[in-house]
Amino acid sequence: MEYQLYTLPGGLRIVLKKEPIPVCYCGMVIDTGSRDETPDEHGMAHFVEHLLFKGTQKRRSGHIINRLENVGGELNAYTSKEETVVYAAVLSEHLEKAIDLIGDIVFHSAFPEKELEKERVIILDEIQSYNDSPSELIYDEFEELLFDAPLGHNILGTPELLQSYTSADLARFVHRNYDPQRMVFYVVGQLDEKKVLRMAGKYLLPSYAGSQQPSRKVPEGYRVRHEEKKRDTFQVHYMLGNRAVSLQDPNRMAMYLLNNILGGPGMNSRLNLSLREKHGLVYTVDSVFQPLTDTGMWTVYFGTDAANFRKCERLVRLELRRLREEAISPYVLNKYKLQLLGQMAIGMEQKENAATGLGKSVLRYGKADSIETVKEHLMAVTADHLQALAQVVFNEDELSSLKYY
Repeated sequence: MEYQLYTLPGGLRIVLKKEPIPVCYCGMVIDTGSRDETPDEHGMAHFVEHLLFKGTQKRRSGHIINRLENVGGELNAYTSKEETVVYAAVLSEHLEKAIDLIGDIVFHSAFPEKELEKERVIILDEIQSYNDSPSELIYDEFEELLFDAPLGHNILGTPELLQSYTSADLARFVHRNYDPQRMVFYVVGQLDEKKVLRMAGKYLLPSYAGSQQPSRKVPEGYRVRHEEKKRDTFQVHYMLGNRAVSLQDPNRMAMYLLNNILGGPGMNSRLNLSLREKHGLVYTVDSVFQPLTDTGMWTVYFGTDAANFRKCERLVRLELRRLREEAISPYVLNKYKLQLLGQMAIGMEQKENAATGLGKSVLRYGKADSIETVKEHLMAVTADHLQALAQVVFNEDELSSLKYY
């Protein structure tokens, strides 16, 4: 992957990648998420993300909305456990507008009090909507089983705390966490590197000085937990999982492959073939591997009729046991490797996601691997490696579970 990496005097890294496309994708990846909140800041990172669009020292919310919309561009953001990402897509000739706007809202947001009241209502509605969707809510509640606060907390926060936050609270959170040395700004598209660097030096400047490195608490020792909760749902919703490897772990690529074999997006995943195609017991069954900087999580989810629940659970545990006890044949392993490689290559063709991935990779690793390098790592994974990893992550005695019925 050919790209150029620069560092501005304040420590902000700029990664540029030329692509022969009419649209430029750009954004700021910030090493700050919900796990960086103190106990009395639950939901703050996400609240800040919403308020970034509601006014700066020189722009009102209407100006922010229309700045890119008026030229056909898009501006958006999201918050995760460890990151906040503000990103845009515009025609190449309007790239300067996008860089100016992102720099303004990231470094100069004013958090006007009257806008806080509006966004409180919106986020409270978002929380209620989430609570009404058990297939989504179960992911958040399961994370609370696996991890302590703040990593285990959901990103949206609680209604009680959201009602208490002030403009000054949000500004303090930003000044503490939005350190340029913990950020990467990326641009992908038809671009002139010198011009983009001049724009970055002009617009991507914080209005405050000093910050501190994140004091993230490594999750405490894991203990297995099993919970059942009565909810007014038509189906039984069930999640099973364990802690898994981190972003820095050399087993990360093997874990991606192992998860893909078990319950990835392919229709030929073992769980889909068993629970849906062969037995017709579920509409959705999948497994997810989510690595973080110092830990990770792996989960299996399915929803089914109450009468079919026990059979579904047995079938899931059967597939986990097969991966623990039976080595995958060379032919089948190669097939799954090619499948995952194809999925990654297709994903890289989705330009906006690929651009954000470039910024996130530089943030976490200081570099971004080419598809050829990824292929080398993937092809080096052996059947014995996968089986050994399955025996750890899929260990029957280490699995926690959460059931909605």
